[in-house]
Amino acid sequence: MTGDEALSAFAATLRWEDVPERVRHEAKRSLMNIFATALAGCREPAVEIVLQTTAAYSGPPTSTVIGRTERLDAPSAAFVNAMGANIFDFDDTHEATIIHPASVVFAPIFARAEAHPFSGADALRAFVIGGEVMCRIGLAVSPYHYTHGWHITSTCGAFGAAAAGGALVGLDAEQMNGAFATAAAQSSGLVDTLGTMAKSASVGGAARNGLIAAELASRGFSGPARPLTGARGYLAVYSSDADAAALSDDLGHRWEIADNAYKPYPVGVVLNPVLDACLELYLEEEVRAGDLASVELTGHPLLRQRTDRPDIATGREAQVSAQHAIAMLLTHGRAGLGEFTDAAAAETAASGRPQVRFHDDEGRDVASAVVTLHLKDGRTLTREVQAARGSKTNPLSDGELETKLATLAGGVGFTGAVDALIEAIWSLDTASDAGAVVRLAAGG
Repeated sequence: MTGDEALSAFAATLRWEDVPERVRHEAKRSLMNIFATALAGCREPAVEIVLQTTAAYSGPPTSTVIGRTERLDAPSAAFVNAMGANIFDFDDTHEATIIHPASVVFAPIFARAEAHPFSGADALRAFVIGGEVMCRIGLAVSPYHYTHGWHITSTCGAFGAAAAGGALVGLDAEQMNGAFATAAAQSSGLVDTLGTMAKSASVGGAARNGLIAAELASRGFSGPARPLTGARGYLAVYSSDADAAALSDDLGHRWEIADNAYKPYPVGVVLNPVLDACLELYLEEEVRAGDLASVELTGHPLLRQRTDRPDIATGREAQVSAQHAIAMLLTHGRAGLGEFTDAAAAETAASGRPQVRFHDDEGRDVASAVVTLHLKDGRTLTREVQAARGSKTNPLSDGELETKLATLAGGVGFTGAVDALIEAIWSLDTASDAGAVVRLAAGG
């Protein structure tokens, strides 16, 4: 059986009763986190622009736009909710690939739940399938794919959305393979768009395109027999020395989607250990931004590649700038959404950002870093973080995820019943109507 066949069969035949309890619970934790970040991003300028543009072309308004009163057709709602959930880079991370699975996968599920109702257990099953497919394909094309400029959440996200949508419309294995072929034909996204609105277009596009790929496949739309592993298939074109075995290795027994991590800070995941270390030094040594002469960071090469940005000018760019993040935390002692706005970027530009020297350590985990602060008084202070807070090995608790949802909802003035939304997510597997959950997240 080829990797294409194994992955298509898995996505088409996995039953809810086959999903282990720990994976079920992790799926709910992931949804708790992604509804939190979707509420946080629901009023960002990029969302406003897309809503204004989409309104003139949207079909019947069947589906909720999270945190807002507007409703759109299902594909358009999937686009908007996925981009809003990912826009702050505050969503989940599959550390082995740096994929953010939940934003792209949850959005088409809950958009379709209102257009064509189904149960909460069906929604969770589709979420697990979509996330697993997305991460498996990510593993197969890593590390080349991301390091050479493909925005892996967007590119692999089209497959995750197609798998989730396909599970909901009841595709068989052959049809699921057809959905993957259409997803492969639409896969796009560039790392160069990070820190800009354009990134959100590819994330939203992945959610919408995957949902449409599944709908097309249900009506007989087909593609090549091996869209992933063919001689000119996805793995060969989008990677170098791809690992096709990752598509099916221990599939259904080892769960990549259960290895998700959730962020305490709205930044690129490689900055999490840096901020943890700086917070320790702020609290324990009372170091302030004005005390710095220079900074040294030792971490995974992605830390330098993605965050060596001394001259940023916007809030979105600030989320992937080590220079800005360090200055903000050592000035205010925190790193929440308020520290990554356009105004915050202007603040550090005016007050000064530290000189940062990066040292690559290919053997270091993305959740680990060494931070060395050289102070103007001649002192040198060092902190090493082996596992950042929120990482796979140092996870946020269920209660911390609930608090994250309540805090981010409050930050946008959400007037809905937060406690009811939290309870609905934890009890989703018993709900007869999955759409009831997303309606609790609508704006008043």
